[in-house]
Order: sequence, then C-alpha cells, then structure tokens
Amino acid sequence: MGLHWAVFTAAFLASAVEFVEAFTIVLVVGVTINWRSALAGLGAAAVALAVLVGIFGTALVRFVPLGMLRFAVGFLLVLFGLKWLKKAILRYAGLKALHDEEAIYEEQLAEMRARGEHPQARIDPFGVATAFKSVLLEGLEVAFIVITFGATDKSIGSAVVGAAAAFVLVVGVGALVHAPLWRVPENGLKFVVGIMLTTFGTFWGGEGVGVTWWREDASLPLLAIFYLAVAGALIFWLRPYGQREAFAGSASPSASQLPREALP
Repeated sequence: MGLHWAVFTAAFLASAVEFVEAFTIVLVVGVTINWRSALAGLGAAAVALAVLVGIFGTALVRFVPLGMLRFAVGFLLVLFGLKWLKKAILRYAGLKALHDEEAIYEEQLAEMRARGEHPQARIDPFGVATAFKSVLLEGLEVAFIVITFGATDKSIGSAVVGAAAAFVLVVGVGALVHAPLWRVPENGLKFVVGIMLTTFGTFWGGEGVGVTWWREDASLPLLAIFYLAVAGALIFWLRPYGQREAFAGSASPSASQLPREALP
C-alpha cells in the first residue's frame, strides 16, 4: 500500500510542532549540562514512545471494530483540534501572547543555572530526566496523533513516516543552527494542524455514527474550508477586544513612570 498523503501531512505538521517544543528543552540541557545527558534522555523517551505506538496502534487495529474506533477517535480528534484552534484564534486575535521558543529557551536556561547546573563530563541524572520528561510529554501528543490517524484510516505506516520525517527535520535543522527554532512559524502550524485534526475528527466521527459523506474523501476539503471560515470569523470578531486590551495595557503607566509622590 502506498503512502497516504493526507495522513502523512497531518502527522508531519502536528509532530513538527511538538518536536520544536521538545527540542528547546533538550537544547537547554545540552548547553547547560552536557549533550550526553540530553541525548540519553531523548533516546530513552524515543524508545518508550515507539513501544507505546507499536503496542496500542496494533491493538486498536486488530481488536476494536472500525465503526466504534472511528467514532471514538473522531470525537477525541475534534476535542484535540479545537484545543489547538482555540489557542491559535486567541493568539491571532491578540488575546493571548504568541508562543516564543526563544523566550522559553532563555527562561529554562536561567532556571537551570539558578539551580546550580553547570557543564560537566559525566552523565547527569537531572539532565537526563529533564530531557526525557520533555520529549516524553510532547511525544505523547505525537503518539496520540500517530495511533489515531494510523489506526482509524489503516495507515499507521504513513502516520509513523510523517512523524519520523518531522523528527529528522527538526533535529537536523536544530543541530545545524544550534539554537532555538524560534523562526519556525509555530503558531501558524498549530492553526493549520488544529483545522486538520478537527476536519479529520468530524469526518471519521460522522462515519462512525453512520453518516455517508458526499463523494466520501472529497468532503474533507469542504469540512476544512468550513472550519477555516469559522475560525477566521472568530478572529475577526475577537480582534477588537485584543486591540482594546493591548491599548489598555500600554496606556496604564508602570511604577517607574508614576510621579515620585504617587509611589507608596
């Protein structure tokens, strides 16, 4: 069976977002302590995630009826996609701060240095645990996407290849630049992935309850356009509130701007 490009693309984009976030923490561990600890934690988490995908992905395909699986997975994907869409909409409307990997990197670096962490030759348990936890937590979302997409559409190979391609790309680019991947349009990716997850979730959930979609897979682009239009309308509606909050924040004087007699 050939590569299922829709599943591959969705898994690739969603995984890329999560791997960028995990890479930031691994980079902090590598710079602050040493790369042996960072890579040890990354490798252990990768093995754990591969085992989870192998066990649960295979079990879902073999033992759960396809109709029930599509309904359950569709429902979860809609919830998952709406969570990402909500964040993206609030950020584009100005009601939530944009995700900044460079700022996160500096914050994590300062925290680890405040703990007294410093470069050393031996493998450090704290560094391994930090890298492992970060990669595992972000990777669990990747595993969820790989398992659900692969099991529901019987294309787990395409989902795994998409996630693996994202991992290789993020790690490869990160190794070349040796810096946080703050130039990656992460908020835009989250918006696109939120649309895709919600679209697939609606499609599969509908199939699970017996909905016969018009021209079957040809309905997917129409669903995506519908959710894109709704998200765009919400951004347009909420943007004045974001601008009002930004104006109120900039208009209120800071303590350093107040007259001396007004300070407590």
